[in-house]
Amino acid sequence: MSSPKEVKDDRKYTKDHEWAQTEGNELLVGITAFAVDALGDITLVSLDIKVGDAVTAGKTFGTIESVKTLSDLFAPVSGKVTRINAALENNPELINEDPWGKGWMVAIAPDAGESDLLDAKSYADHLSHSDH
Repeated sequence: MSSPKEVKDDRKYTKDHEWAQTEGNELLVGITAFAVDALGDITLVSLDIKVGDAVTAGKTFGTIESVKTLSDLFAPVSGKVTRINAALENNPELINEDPWGKGWMVAIAPDAGESDLLDAKSYADHLSHSDH
C-alpha cells in the first residue's frame, strides 16, 4: 500500500485530495493515498454521473464510502465525462490497493486549463500542514 504522504510528480492535485493526471486530451481523476489512508477500507464508490455529462470544478460528482465515513468526491476541473472506471462498481477495494492506477474513477475532457490545481510540491506542502 502507498504511503499516505506519497505524492506523484506526474499529476496535479486539489486540496480535497483528488488527483488529476493528463492522458491525451483527458484527465484521469482519482483520490490520493492520503485520502485512502484517512478513509480506511473503501466499501462503495457511487458516481452520480455518466459518460457525456458535464462536471463543474469544485462540485460533487459522487461519493465514496468506507468503514469509517462517507465522503463527497469533487471534480478537479470543469469538463465533460469521457470514461468511468466500471471496475470500481464491483471492486471498490481497487482504490485501496492502487489509488494511483487501477483505482482511478473518471476521465474528464477539461473545458479549460488546470489553473486551480496544485502541482506536486504545493500538494506535498498542503499535506505537511494537514492534521494527519
